[in-house]
Amino acid sequence: MDASDAALYATLLKEAPGGLAFYDADLRCRRASDGLAALLGRPVRDLQQHRPAECLPEPLATAFETALRTVLAEGRPLDDELVVPAPDAAPAAEPAAAAEAAGGAVDAPPAAAVGERVLACTWVPARGPGGERPGGEPSGVVLTVLDVTERRRAEEIVRRKEQRYRSLVEAGEQVVWVAAADGRVLDDAPEWRAITGQAPDEYAEGGWLSVVHPEDRPRIEAIWAGAVEENRVFETNYRIRTKSGAYRHFDVRAVPIWEGGAVIEWVGANTDVTGQREAEEMRGRLTEQLSAAALRTARLQQATSMLAEALTVSQVVQVITEVGRSAIGADYSAVALLDDDKLRLSIVTPSQPGAEDDAGHDHAAEIKVSDQTVMSIAVREGRPFLAEHPDSLRLQLGRDEKGLFARHTEERAWVGLPLLAAGAPIGALRFSFTRPREITEEERVFLEALAGQCALAVERALLFEREHKTAEELQRSLLPSDLPQLPGMVLAARYNPATRHVQVGGDWYDVFRLPDDRLAVAVGDVMGKGVLAAAGMGRVRNALRALALNDARPAAVLAGLDRLFSATEDEEQFTTVAYAVIDPETGRGAFSNAGHPPPLLISPDAPAKVSEEEAGTPLGWPSPREQTSFSIETGNTVVFYSDGLVENRRRGVHAGLEELVAVAEDAPPEVVGDPERLVDFLVDRMLAGYEQVDDVTVLALHVPPKPA
Repeated sequence: MDASDAALYATLLKEAPGGLAFYDADLRCRRASDGLAALLGRPVRDLQQHRPAECLPEPLATAFETALRTVLAEGRPLDDELVVPAPDAAPAAEPAAAAEAAGGAVDAPPAAAVGERVLACTWVPARGPGGERPGGEPSGVVLTVLDVTERRRAEEIVRRKEQRYRSLVEAGEQVVWVAAADGRVLDDAPEWRAITGQAPDEYAEGGWLSVVHPEDRPRIEAIWAGAVEENRVFETNYRIRTKSGAYRHFDVRAVPIWEGGAVIEWVGANTDVTGQREAEEMRGRLTEQLSAAALRTARLQQATSMLAEALTVSQVVQVITEVGRSAIGADYSAVALLDDDKLRLSIVTPSQPGAEDDAGHDHAAEIKVSDQTVMSIAVREGRPFLAEHPDSLRLQLGRDEKGLFARHTEERAWVGLPLLAAGAPIGALRFSFTRPREITEEERVFLEALAGQCALAVERALLFEREHKTAEELQRSLLPSDLPQLPGMVLAARYNPATRHVQVGGDWYDVFRLPDDRLAVAVGDVMGKGVLAAAGMGRVRNALRALALNDARPAAVLAGLDRLFSATEDEEQFTTVAYAVIDPETGRGAFSNAGHPPPLLISPDAPAKVSEEEAGTPLGWPSPREQTSFSIETGNTVVFYSDGLVENRRRGVHAGLEELVAVAEDAPPEVVGDPERLVDFLVDRMLAGYEQVDDVTVLALHVPPKPA
């Protein structure tokens, strides 16, 4: 070896980054570099001129000698990695070379633990001039060693991260797929195809988009194209057709992978969220059902409250129409009541003008119970009748003899409910819809409860109407059947009973001729309602007539009534009377008042006014009775009335009197001159905008102008 070769050789042994060693055929180390000594943790002098078994610990020495013998015997290079202890560390586990020599399978070596190093060893047979033994066998082995500990640790970190990611994906039921930078399928996705049943060529051609639900695909394609074009995250959800043909919900998120400022591919993960969606839908349905049940309960409570206020059958129908349509969305409704012969159903019209119902919409105002109609069947069978679509109605009704479908082409679903009172039908309730409509069990229970409330309200309303009619007829029988016809005076009277009670009231008026042809006029009000008030009214009216025939003077008549009350009536009885005696030829007369509202005076030549004479005490509260003179001039009118005309819950007596005067001032001349029109004008204007809670009695006396 010349000087340059010797220098190069010395430099390699001293400065080479790895380790170098030369072994002869007897496995003895002839030369070892400082780098190898450092890697093995042994001085160079301990390595040179020694076999591995003489200077290295087990099992490292075994691995060295096994590798050396293999290279010498086979004459080929050998690569191996050994895990060796760092200086001052415990002995390492059996190296891979030893395991291979023992006949075991060789796996990738594990990363070095703390205090260990991974050495990449290359064993090369030495040949050359004089470098072979007889028979062509190598004369020695050259060993090169590199420390790859840090690289193996980095690779192990990457491997473990990949393993963790794979475990997370598998645990989260996520399916990962990869697409090219332009969005095309890049790699096969066996896990995805296992879900969708796609063949490899099918997935390669259409990818994941080919199994997206047809309703979702246009939207998904647009979002995906936009994400690829703008290199932004793709995140959405859609339905996927599985290999069974069913569709499942998936959430997807795909991100672009960047390298050098450009997207090189896309990585996406799909998560099956079908169970979550189904749970959400179930919660939504339950919430909707609970809300609907709460709404129906509130509607039923509202119906109960509103029906309690409904006094007439038409008012009941109006309430049922409003509640039923708002609660179940019916388009038409009707209530029909059985006639006395129980053979016909009569449609009842709602009380509110213009309210649409089946009285005008249905085929007839009367229906025979024997007919094949929704309400007839409900009444005959005493149970709800449901037809969710026209075919169901045809099937249940049979032939369309009544031309039902020809008249109701817009109706598509029907509900009929019997109205039962004490178990017997009194009518039927009917709802219909302009679209097919399935009635749920909860809605059916609600409708049956509504029908029960309706039946109770109808029964109560029928009783009210009968009693109210009887009460009104009774009260009218106690009033004059007609008014006297006088040549010089025109009379008109109105009696409006209150609508909020069925009992007879205590308002009354009377006009009769006295023996001397004068006219006796009385208007009174007995406190209370019912039989007691009617009896008191009858006693006062008859006593007043008897007293007037004996002594017609108003003060004398009221004084006689006071004596009657003191002798026969309770102290709590409260009765007011306004009484006048008038000469119909002259219009002059006398007037006395026992606590009654003052008369109204209307003149075409002067402002209207109420009498300013102080009213006396009511009957039964004795006081000196006084009478005043008055005169009804030609063309003038005097109006007697009860307190129901001027007083109500929202208007006091004084305000009512002022309003009465104002209304009279607004009366046109032709109304003032006609008592019939005048009383109607006063009643209509004074009650407009107010709820009538008391009876109203009005009596007008008018002296017309003398004919020319």
